[in-house]
Order: sequence, then C-alpha cells, then structure tokens
Amino acid sequence: MRPMRTALEIVFWASAILIVWTQVGYALAIALLARLLAPTSRAPVARSEQTNLPRRDVSLIIAAHDEQAVIAAKLANALALDYPRELLQVIVACDGCDDETAASARRAGADLVLELRRGGKIAAQDAAVQRARGELVAFSDANALWEAGALRELVGAFADPQVGYACGQVRFVQGAGGSRATNQEGVYWRYEMALRYGESRLSSITAGNGAIYATRRDSYFVVDPIMGHDLSFPFNMVKRGWRAVYVPSARATEKMVPSIEGELARKRRMMSHTWPIVLRGGMLSPRGYSPGYALMILSHRLLRYGTPFLHALALAANVALVASATGRAGPPSVYTVTLALQIALLVAAGLGGVLRLRVLLIARYYVLTTASPAAGLWDWLRHGTAASWEAAEGTR
Repeated sequence: MRPMRTALEIVFWASAILIVWTQVGYALAIALLARLLAPTSRAPVARSEQTNLPRRDVSLIIAAHDEQAVIAAKLANALALDYPRELLQVIVACDGCDDETAASARRAGADLVLELRRGGKIAAQDAAVQRARGELVAFSDANALWEAGALRELVGAFADPQVGYACGQVRFVQGAGGSRATNQEGVYWRYEMALRYGESRLSSITAGNGAIYATRRDSYFVVDPIMGHDLSFPFNMVKRGWRAVYVPSARATEKMVPSIEGELARKRRMMSHTWPIVLRGGMLSPRGYSPGYALMILSHRLLRYGTPFLHALALAANVALVASATGRAGPPSVYTVTLALQIALLVAAGLGGVLRLRVLLIARYYVLTTASPAAGLWDWLRHGTAASWEAAEGTR
C-alpha cells in the first residue's frame, strides 16, 4: 500500500508544482529576470523617442472573409495611420467572400484588393505577400483598429537588424452584450502582455497575435494553412536566427467575444490549430533554441497547453490519496485541504454560470478556457482541422 501512496503523492505534487509554475511562477521569474538581466538595448523604445528612423515601404495586409460590415471602417482606420502615405500599401485579401467585402474595400480606398478562392486566412495572407511591394509586411484583422501611431511604433522595432518579427499590444474591449457580457479575456490578456514584455526583453516572445504584427519580407515564410502565424512565426523566427519582439507602444483594439462560453468555443477552435504546430510543426524540437528560450517554450507554451491534463492528474491523485486515508484518526491532512480547494474552484466555476460576481466569473473563465486545449486536441484528432473558420459571434 505504501509504494502506491508514494506514487500517488509524486503524481499529485509534480502536477501541482507544474501548474503553479506555468500559471504563476514563470510570470514572477520572467519579471524578475527581465528587471535584473535584460540588456538596456532590448527595452522597447517608443517611436517618439527614436531619431533617424529609416523610411521603409510597408504593405499592410488585411485578410477578410465576408467582412462587409467592418471593412470600410478598417480601411478608414488604416488610411488614417500616422505614416507617410507614399510608403504605405494597403492590401485586402478576400478569402472566398460571398458578400460585398471586395467592393466595399475598393470604395474605401484599398490600394489592392485580391478576390481569392476560399483557402483560409493563411493562404490569403500568402497570396497578398506575393503581391506586396513593401520591405516590411504588416498584418491585421478586419475587426482590429490601430492607434494612429501604431504602424510607426511597429516599424521602429526593425531598426534592430536582428528583429524579423514584431507584434504590438492588442486590448480587448467590450463588444456585443454590453453590460451583460461575462467574458474575462481582458484580465487574461493583460497578464499575457506582461509575460511577452519580459520575454521580449530577455530574448524573444513565444507567441504573437493576429491583430497587429509585422515581419520583414526577407524573414516571412509560408506555413501549413492550418497553422496560424500567431504561434508558428515567433519560435520559427528564432530557429532561423531572428528575434521575435513585442512592441507595447504599437496598440490596437479588438472586440472580445461577449460570453465566457463563446470564449471557450473560440479558444477550442484556436487550439485545434495549435496542436498541429506543437506536435508536427517544429515547436517540440529544441534545434535552434538557446537554453533560455527552450525554457520559455516549455514554461509558457507546452506546460500551458498541458494544464488540463495536469489538473486531471492532480485531482485524480488527490481523490485517491484522501480515499486511502479514510477512517484514520487525527486532523484533516494536507490532501484533504488541497482536494477541498480543487472542488471549491470547480464549484465557483459552476456558480459563475448563474451569479455574475467577478470572482466567480474569473473562476469560470479559468476552468473553461483551461479545458480548451484538451477540447481542441480532441477535435483535431477526431476530424482534423480546416484551414478556414468563421468569425466568433459578437466580435464584429
């Protein structure tokens, strides 16, 4: 009996420690190391503080599928950017649109509108890059609005010849649902941006975002259409000898999914695209990683995606440990306390579907979105992943 209990204790504590590390410990370590060890030259510098920034031709690419409701506003936003108009090419790549997206984009002033067969966002972006004239290619979603100086800030990162990829800061704002919205994505995203700031100071970021990013034409590469740029580009840039950086002064906003349940569906879809990148897209191979960056990938990506399985192991081992001690005299053991805490989290998540208290909503957000990697893996293994997808409800 004792060897079995020892094995259960090892499983429980190993799982618990890894969960705490990836969710809390890594963030604290990155913040401390960035403060103590990061070279001053790698600190993000606002464009307004830079001088003699080279003038660079930029092609801004907007991949769109049936975006007639927002494409005119997006073009107006792009053309109002504080960037020399003669150096900016705006391309709208219509991914099999069945509505008036292409016509609306032309009326709104796009320099080039491509009407493509439906192949997914990545295929549309690849086609646009083929037609781009810019030394740099920048990318944005149709529903993301950039601050006026965002492109200048993003371009400023490429003054460093080692930088091959740069992403900006996206802030999620309340969309459809108004005061009834329950999604807590904004809380998570502020935490994520803080992590990226530290990673960028120390080395390179481990993931980007689709709302605001750019690459050099020389560093752009084609990936499998089911593998998005957000995750594929940063670590592959590192493998190719470039840095992938975060520019917090390049800011954009995007509407979030109104409900936590809708956010689960969005993240589940995203994770069905993530697992192919992890398992066969090169992320697991340490070739090209420095030891520090390999630890970042393990801590921020692999363990994060493995968290639902770690939680399941911790809960199962905890139940077994408590059951094996049933009938023993004495005060509650540490395992009784840890089991109570796990059950309390699940109960709070359940209550978050009924009561709109912030602490309950955050618990619900954590539980449901933590489950999304497992759900996305199941979807991918069961029926594969399509290259194309529809916009999440309430984000337009």
